Amino acid sequence: MTNNDILRRLRYTFDLDDNKMLAIFASADKTVEPELLKTWLKKEEDPELVALEDVDLAHFLNGFINEKRGKKEGAQPEAETKLTHNIIFMKLKIALSLQAEEVLEILALADFRLSKHELSAFFRKPGHKHYRECKDQILRNFLKGLQLKYRPAE
Repeated sequence: MTNNDILRRLRYTFDLDDNKMLAIFASADKTVEPELLKTWLKKEEDPELVALEDVDLAHFLNGFINEKRGKKEGAQPEAETKLTHNIIFMKLKIALSLQAEEVLEILALADFRLSKHELSAFFRKPGHKHYRECKDQILRNFLKGLQLKYRPAE
């Protein structure tokens, strides 16, 4: 799953237009040109697609947290230069103020079952004996569940 795919899915799920997306980046102290945003949102097969770097997706997710939960006073958190699916999953969980049970319900909407213990392993620090890497399938199902919850079929 690419960063561009994640950005496109979040844009669709939360019905974000270009101006709203640019404002989300700006709330994380990142200025993005509208033309660059358009190239990030192109389809995978489009030759004009520009790969979205980890640091840029991290800025968007930090801005999404600011958008959904309110901007904290003082300096903004530093955007990660290397993202993992675990970090992306955690940032989305924080932005949407989700508890473990709610995350499991969202996964269930996508017909994906996980235990609370399996879920908590994704949010542990790397190196912890119960840490587990979040694979594409889990993040994809979480994003699909978010879409089913926040943008049900009309």
